[in-house]
Order: sequence, then structure tokens, then C-alpha cells
Amino acid sequence: YTTLSHRWGTGEPLLRDIQGQSIYVLDGGEGFAKLQSFCALTLRHGYGWAWSDTCCIDKESSSELQEAVGSMFSWYRNSALTIAHLCDVPGTTSFADSIWFKRGWTLQELLASPRVLFYTQDWSPYMNRTSTNHKLDDAILPELQKATGIGELQLRNFSPGVLDARSKLQWASMRHTTRPEDVAYSLFGVFEVSLPVIYGEKIPGALGRLLAEIVSRSGDVSVIDWVGEAS
Repeated sequence: YTTLSHRWGTGEPLLRDIQGQSIYVLDGGEGFAKLQSFCALTLRHGYGWAWSDTCCIDKESSSELQEAVGSMFSWYRNSALTIAHLCDVPGTTSFADSIWFKRGWTLQELLASPRVLFYTQDWSPYMNRTSTNHKLDDAILPELQKATGIGELQLRNFSPGVLDARSKLQWASMRHTTRPEDVAYSLFGVFEVSLPVIYGEKIPGALGRLLAEIVSRSGDVSVIDWVGEAS
């Protein structure tokens, strides 16, 4: 199966919008068009299953949402291909300033996915590169390192866990999330921790619980004095 990595936009289809429907006959604006393009691209790559966080999670179920947050890293890690859609990168423009690199959840998706292909605004391959994995593409990798601040070794073969926690927190420090608690929740998979999802606790509570768990597992108290830009 393939997974979609993207910046959520307006009119994204939810589970209730697509259940029992053929994706290709739905007409609901930009969000539906994106889903249709993603599914069509999945088929062109030879895969029969496609997974998108917009409509493959029942967000009206708190228990399913909890499970999804805890499982997200493994879903991307186990996918055959992650298709990253850069909605604000037209033509041959550099992706360095794309909002995709400013979102919290896309960090986990990038690190977890063993194989990633970047596509521009019109669903053309980034830089017209036809390699099978842009994370290993020598023409894209240097630019990817610069845009993320992540070293080549970690991009090529990332291992989740609490080791080198300060570096991982630094990667996340310039990223933003729509729901404030997701600043921490989007890192659960990166640090390989399992904690309750409590929307409404705000950033201090969510991030405090995450840091406490990191210290408990690693013994590295220096992460407590880590300060990043507020997301």
C-alpha cells in the first residue's frame, strides 16, 4: 500500500464522505481532487491500496483517533511507498520553502517512510527525477538535508527511540501543527513512546508528558532545558 504525506487544505474528505463510494466520481473541491490524484498515482506505481490520513481514520471516534496517533509511525514505516504532495511547489521551483517542511506531522512521515517520492503542485515528479526513492537520490538529498536540518544517515535509515533526543527535538522546533497538542503527539512515533492522547491539555501538558517519558527512558535530563521556538 501507499501512504499520502501532505499539507491539509480546505475541503478534505473525511471517512463518512467516501464510505461506499467510488473515489473517482466524487466532486467536492480541492480535497477530493487531491485524493483522486493520489489514488490514480498509486495505481500507476502498481499498488492496489492507498492510505490517506484525511479519510482513513474515523476522527469522530476517540478510541480510533488514539490508536491512529500511536500507530501512525508504523503505518508509514510499513508502507511500500509514501507519496509526498507539495501543494505550493510549482514546476521546477525549489521545494526548500514549501510549507510541507513546516508542518509537525510530516516530520514523522518523512523519517518513518523507507521510500518517498516528492510530487509538485501539478503532481509531476519533483525535479523530474524518475528515481525510485527521492530520499536516496543524490540530486535531491542535499536539498532535503538543508530543508530539514537532518543528516544524511538519519534520512536514509532512521531508527526511532529516545537516543539523541535533543537533535530530534531540534528538527521539530520550527514546525507547526493546527491542534496545539499535536506538537507533542506528532513526535510519539519518532521517540517510540506510547502515551494517552488528551486533546484540550494544551502544549505544556502534552510536551511535558513527552519530555518526562524521554527522560524516564533515556536518563538524559538535558532535554528538559531544551528550548525550541513555539509551534
